[in-house]
Amino acid sequence: MNPEVEGLLRALAPQVLGVLVRRHGQFDVCEDAVQEALLGAAQQWPADGIPDNPKGWLITAASRRWIEQYRSDTARRQREDKVVALTPAPPDPVPAQDDTLTILALCCHESLTTASQIALTLRAVGGLTTAEIARAFLVPEATVAQRISRAKQKIKQSGAKFRPPQDLTAVLHVLYLIFTEGSTASSGDTLVRVDLTAEAIRLTRQLHRRRPDDGELTGLLALMLLTDARRPARTNAHGTLIPLAEQDRTIWDTTAIAEGADLISTALKTAQIGPYQLQAAIAAVHADAKTAQDTDWPEILGLYDLLTVTAPGPMVSLNRIVAVAMVHGPKQALDELSTLDLDHYRVHAVKAHLLDLRGEHDQARHEYEKAAKLTLSAPEQRYLRSRSRHPR
Repeated sequence: MNPEVEGLLRALAPQVLGVLVRRHGQFDVCEDAVQEALLGAAQQWPADGIPDNPKGWLITAASRRWIEQYRSDTARRQREDKVVALTPAPPDPVPAQDDTLTILALCCHESLTTASQIALTLRAVGGLTTAEIARAFLVPEATVAQRISRAKQKIKQSGAKFRPPQDLTAVLHVLYLIFTEGSTASSGDTLVRVDLTAEAIRLTRQLHRRRPDDGELTGLLALMLLTDARRPARTNAHGTLIPLAEQDRTIWDTTAIAEGADLISTALKTAQIGPYQLQAAIAAVHADAKTAQDTDWPEILGLYDLLTVTAPGPMVSLNRIVAVAMVHGPKQALDELSTLDLDHYRVHAVKAHLLDLRGEHDQARHEYEKAAKLTLSAPEQRYLRSRSRHPR
């Protein structure tokens, strides 16, 4: 598809869906209608040109499809007169209100599973097709379609109100998960899935334009930018994983780093501190170091201490242990690691690294092998097995 058309359709998809849901209700039926309108535009606009009022075009097309679906429902044939009354007006004027945030909140409704929240968000707000989502997460298209269908039914059954959310916690969590899966894929042959990271950043930017004073939203966008800035150096030409300490920092994206650093600096000065801001601050410290040896590990450890209080969890504790090793040495870090109750390949990878630092290479080799067997990511498996053969 023409990149200009594709970008425009993705930006307009949640706005058009918001208009339809506000006008007609029935999120599930409206979402289907919008998807059909988007498909029609994707086929027609590259050939005929983008209309003068693309949002109005989509609203009209989607509303007509909504009416067709409504009329085809045999249980509602007696309400035909009401349907006729709901025929949309000409596309001008297009409603000025943008309901993207409200649609995003519906997609992240608490009644949905995390997998369903992610799939529905990417479809209804991101404008991705079911096939694109399936490819991104390496699952069958039918599985994604089923998740989306069930999610829409659950939203309908929940009686969720169509109103802007006061609390963005669930929305930010879903965007964070989408980005995290893209940044370090949990399975498959590639370390990074750029389609997911790019979409997460795009959606978070959209949200940030609507809530620029939200500290945690600002922190999340900063975290994404600072993390994604390292992407060019995270693998070599053969797709081999390169750890942070060994990356060529001259090819990091300095534009993304500058934007991310500016965002987190502003957020920390003006908003109540939260976990996304703290993670972004940690990423900013890494980005500020010209070499791995220049990294301010005491500052990073202090930030992890705050994060442990603000958002305690086993992964936070594990990351903090790495900082402990860099500040206080591997022995103290190993002592703390022994108290961590977490069955995850990264525990074994961190333990192997700490044992390497202590010169206990045979034990390190064993832990690297354990980690390699537990991860489903091919690049991580190759890296961990390489380390098991050549401990340092």
